[in-house]
Amino acid sequence: MNITVYRKYKKKAYTIGRMYLDGEYFCDTLEDTDRGLLDTMSVEEVKFKKVYGKTAIPRGTYSVEMTYSPKFKRKMPLLGGVKGFSAIRIHNGANPSHTYGCVLVGKNTVVGGLTASRQTSDRLNSKISKALEKGEKVTITIK
Repeated sequence: MNITVYRKYKKKAYTIGRMYLDGEYFCDTLEDTDRGLLDTMSVEEVKFKKVYGKTAIPRGTYSVEMTYSPKFKRKMPLLGGVKGFSAIRIHNGANPSHTYGCVLVGKNTVVGGLTASRQTSDRLNSKISKALEKGEKVTITIK
């Protein structure tokens, strides 16, 4: 399964995008501020430009696996190999204060936020889990 996020609206305090699963629109996304980070940058350069808890992950492609989150107390998608970041997940949330670098999913029906996020997250988790159970590789590309 290939997950693609196109960052569409880059605002001062948040970034709104659109998520596609294997080329088909799935939902909207909410991330922290896009500071122009790329996965081709060195870890040092990423850390220099990063503002802790307020920076979207570098654009690039990452592996996705389902692992248990102690914070959320359930299995959730975890992105692997994100330079300068740790424990980056795809999860539910309503506004930029819920991101901390993670990718939030839902419907962008309010300015700077998401609605129907938990339901969207649950649907995504199910799709990713089924793909992994079938032996598919799951990746996410942030553009």
